[in-house]
This record gives sequence, structure tokens and C-alpha cells, in this order.
Amino acid sequence: MVAPKRRSISLPIILSSVAVALTITLLLVWILVIARNMELLQATFVGNLSLLVGGIVSFVAIITVLVMFTVFLVREISEVRRQTSFIDSVTHELKTPLASLKLAAETLARPELAPDRREQLRVMMLQDVSRLVSLVDGILDASRLVVGHEAGELGEVVIADLIEQVASEVVGRHHIDRDAVVLALDDSLVLFIDTTALRTIVSNLVDNAIKYSDGTPQIRVEAKRSEDGRHVEINVSDRGIGIAKGDLKRIFQRFYRVPEEAVRSRHGTGLGLFVVAALVKWLGGKIEAISAGSGEGTTIRVLLPDRSTSS
Repeated sequence: MVAPKRRSISLPIILSSVAVALTITLLLVWILVIARNMELLQATFVGNLSLLVGGIVSFVAIITVLVMFTVFLVREISEVRRQTSFIDSVTHELKTPLASLKLAAETLARPELAPDRREQLRVMMLQDVSRLVSLVDGILDASRLVVGHEAGELGEVVIADLIEQVASEVVGRHHIDRDAVVLALDDSLVLFIDTTALRTIVSNLVDNAIKYSDGTPQIRVEAKRSEDGRHVEINVSDRGIGIAKGDLKRIFQRFYRVPEEAVRSRHGTGLGLFVVAALVKWLGGKIEAISAGSGEGTTIRVLLPDRSTSS
């Protein structure tokens, strides 16, 4: 199958740059012509000055429009690329569990199948269904966040208890040792917050840390009061593949996945961190990614306002 041709971003940039350069050249030539003939037109100096100013303003407006058009076009092409990548990722994510479910269903139809084998297949099918539900939920969450997040259940949340629950769930989903996730939690931290949103944030961050770890995951989740005393700080750190400096902010964009083989070889849709960042922002907090580079691990830091400390 022939891969579809990707639209080049460089072409609109080059064309717009040439147009801007030609416009500036025409502007300079025009100013020079008027300046050289100004002595011959001293009687109408005011009129020529007004004409010169008007021309300059017009050319600036044209250049501004060209630059804005270029920026818009580049953004649109980049968005289309991200959406195409997202569709490819979702297709891949769907094919694997669906193929597994089909095979399991066909195997269950065999009358001679042993009871213990049937139980194994049943558990495997439940895991595949859970994976599909998680994928669909992630897409729906992202869609709702683009339109506008609706308030969920608000209540007092003991941060340490929530993180412990979420960590156990994610570890079980990945079938790894519970000791792979080390918790350093302040038991006194309590927030009045959207419980579902906070659970989604922590779950996605721990899931990502495990997913992008090499070998046996070594994850550390820390929750403490921030240095300014007005926020709760949650740090999720791993010793995985790391993130290049130029991608530290871009990873929170919708559909964005770092264009490296270490990332492409792992399941993902480019929505997890977008959902996290959108929820953190909606809760009035801040989020940042910290990494020394490829192979150096990553820390995602979340700051959530503790309004109980406000005066």
C-alpha cells in the first residue's frame, strides 16, 4: 500500500517569505523614489508626506496579513498531521485487543477445552475489554475537554489515599510488581476538589511513567506541600526514555507524540497528557515536564491550588 503524500510545511513558509521580501523591497524602492523627488514637489510636501505615511501603513498591513496567513497555514497542516497520526495510533490500539478477543472467542467454542484454560481466556477477554474501555474513555475525555469541561463531584480528598488507590489499580493493569511504584506521600494533605478529575490526572501520569520506562519500571510518586505553602505539589518521576528539550512543552498538545522510535513502538494516542494538562488548568493549577534528555527519565510536576490556605 502506498503511503499518502504529506503536505510540506516548508512550501507555504518559502512562498510567504518571498512575498514578504518582495513587499519590503517595493516599499523601500517607493520610499526612495519619493525621497529623491521630494525637492521637486516641495509645494505639495504635506500631500506627499501623507501619501508616504499612508503607503507605509498599507504595506505594513499587507505584511501582517501575509505573516498571519503563514502562521495559520502552518498550524493547520501541523494539526492535520497530528490528527492523521492519532487515527493511525487509535487504529493500532483497537486492532490488537479486537484480534485477541476474536481469537479467544474462537478458542472458547472448542468443546474439548479444559476448564482452567477457559478461565484464562475469560480473564484475558476481560482485560482486553478493559483496555478498549480505557481507550474510548480517553478519547471521550479529550473531546469533552475541547468543548468545555463539566464540573464533576466535588469533595474533600485525602491525597495520599487517592494516590495509593490509583497506583494499585495501574500496577495491576500493567501486571508489574507493586514495589515498582514508590510512594512518598504527606498523609496530612487534603484538597476540596473534583475527585474524578484528580483521579484521572494521577492515573494518566502513573500509567505514562510505566509505559515509557525501559526494562523494570522504577516510578516515584511524591505528594507534598509546595514551597510557597499555597499549593499541593504532585511529582511523578520515572527512569525511562526521557524527553528532548524541544518536546517538553509540546507533549501536552492534543494528538502530539514525540517523533522517536522509542515512543512510536509503544501504545498511545497522544491524548493522555493533553487530558492531564487540560484538567490541571481547569482546576486552576500548573503542570510542567522536566527531563535532562533522551534516556534520562522524566518528572511531571503538577501544582494544584490549596484554597483552604487562602486568606
